[in-house]
Amino acid sequence: MPAWKSCPAMEPSDMNTFSQLLHTLLGIGTEPRELTFLQVSVRGVIVFIATVIMVRLGSKRSLAEKTAFDAVLVVIIGSMLARAINGSEAFFPTLGAGFVLVLLHRIFDIAAYYSHVFGILVNGRPVMLVQNGRLQRKNMLWEQISKHDLEEDMRLEANTDDLSKIQVARLERSGDISFIKAE
Repeated sequence: MPAWKSCPAMEPSDMNTFSQLLHTLLGIGTEPRELTFLQVSVRGVIVFIATVIMVRLGSKRSLAEKTAFDAVLVVIIGSMLARAINGSEAFFPTLGAGFVLVLLHRIFDIAAYYSHVFGILVNGRPVMLVQNGRLQRKNMLWEQISKHDLEEDMRLEANTDDLSKIQVARLERSGDISFIKAE
C-alpha cells in the first residue's frame, strides 16, 4: 500500500486550524495599519513568488516594456500587488486578479500576432520622422518629438549629426527611434 494511502484524511478541525494559521500569518481580515512586520513580510514573500510565476506565464516582452500596452500591464500589476502586500485590498482576490491580467495580456499578444489590425490597435504603429534626409514635422509635432530630441538620438544611435545622411528615421512602437542611413 502506498504511503499516501495510509495517511489519514485531513479532518475538518485540521482544516479550521490551517485556515486560522493562514489568517493569522497573513493577517487576513486585519486592518492595514494593524498588520505586523511578520505579516507584511510573509505577504511580500508570497506576492514575490506569485509575481515570478506571473512573469514566467506572461511574455518576456512585457518585462522589457516594449510598447505602451506592455508598460500598462507592468504598472497595473505593480500597483495591485502592492495593495496585496500592504493589506489595503483583499489578499487572495488581488493575487488572482493579477494572474487574470497576465492571462489577458497573453491573449491580446496572441490576437495581435494573428491580426495586424488588432496589433496596431493594441501596440500602435511606427511613425515616420525623417524621410530622405527631410524632417516630417507634422509627425514630429503629433508625437511631440522636437528636432533636438531627434538630433540627440541621431548622434547616439546613428553616430551622425548630419540629417542628410539619414534616409529614414521612425518612431517605433516601443518608443525608440530607429535610423536607416542613406547609402
